[in-house]
Amino acid sequence: MARIEIKGLTKRYTDGFEALHHTDLSIEQGEFIVIVGPSGCGKSTLLRLIAGLEEPSAGTIAINGRDITHLPPAERGVAMVFQSYALYPHLTVAENIAFPLKVARRPKAEIAERVAKVAASLELEELLDRRPRALSGGQRQRVSIGRAIVRQPDVLLLDEPLSNLDSELRVRMRHEFARLHQQLGRTMVYVTHDQLEAMTLANRIVVMANGRVEQVGAPLDLYAHPASLAVAAAIGSPAMNLIPATIWGTGDDGVMVRLADGSVVTVAAQPGGGHVGEMVTLGVRPEHLLPDPGGAFQGPVELFERLGPLSFAHLGGPGHAQPIVAQLPGDRHVSLGERLRVGVAPGNARLFDATGKAWPMAA
Repeated sequence: MARIEIKGLTKRYTDGFEALHHTDLSIEQGEFIVIVGPSGCGKSTLLRLIAGLEEPSAGTIAINGRDITHLPPAERGVAMVFQSYALYPHLTVAENIAFPLKVARRPKAEIAERVAKVAASLELEELLDRRPRALSGGQRQRVSIGRAIVRQPDVLLLDEPLSNLDSELRVRMRHEFARLHQQLGRTMVYVTHDQLEAMTLANRIVVMANGRVEQVGAPLDLYAHPASLAVAAAIGSPAMNLIPATIWGTGDDGVMVRLADGSVVTVAAQPGGGHVGEMVTLGVRPEHLLPDPGGAFQGPVELFERLGPLSFAHLGGPGHAQPIVAQLPGDRHVSLGERLRVGVAPGNARLFDATGKAWPMAA
């Protein structure tokens, strides 16, 4: 197992574009860290810097106290699994897995023993004599993982490894990764744009936006207490409703904000952080919007999604820049065009200021 310490890491290209701004990040031994964010946010750049595939413009990377910032990839004790399987088509599964050990000139007996052990852990024993073209997508991905872990790296890096798979196979492979982490106990750093993968796999999630780390924390902590609009948008499915509003005043329950249609919502936020008329963003999770005759949110149902035990109604209407999504009980049926009115308790709403930073909640 390995501990990764990143300090002041920056990546700036010759054209002046800064793909990764000053970044500090500590990853503990044996952690499963998932880096999530939209395309172009810098998450793959960060992974490639750890792997040694990119040269940093500033900062340091250390693994178990050893500075690896400028070491070649082969000397870092890391292995990487890419989005594309990158298997050698003319080699069998066994030969693909064994390839890094052959390059390292390991003894044949050791190679055979390690390949057999890895194949057993990934349930590839029956496929060792096949070539990649005879494998399914999930089997190819398992072979690419096997080729990475056969070297027994301190750190396993995974760059969107499930993005080429269909939805059913992605679910199965998520289970594989969780099982693999439990079995190996290795430090794993996993990059994805899929927040569902992040929520289900990670010990901690790193949310990135615009080349910066926005927040680091346990999945449920980030879900319940997003530090910024970028985190609120990245974590949760369906996403948090983000609604433009203005500060209306303060009351016993917190800060009151006015929506575009004139409705007023109270948020259990600390008063004094802004002035009346200031533009803010109101954030509400779909499950916190409850049927309420006096609720501040109303509109016709533009889309109704029934997903087993849960249902989601998308409400449109004047003043809504985009539909507001409300979670309904699974047995609740609504019709398109039907008007619904919902509200939110002050403690379940969140505020974000004009810069996108979360407003402190009341104690």
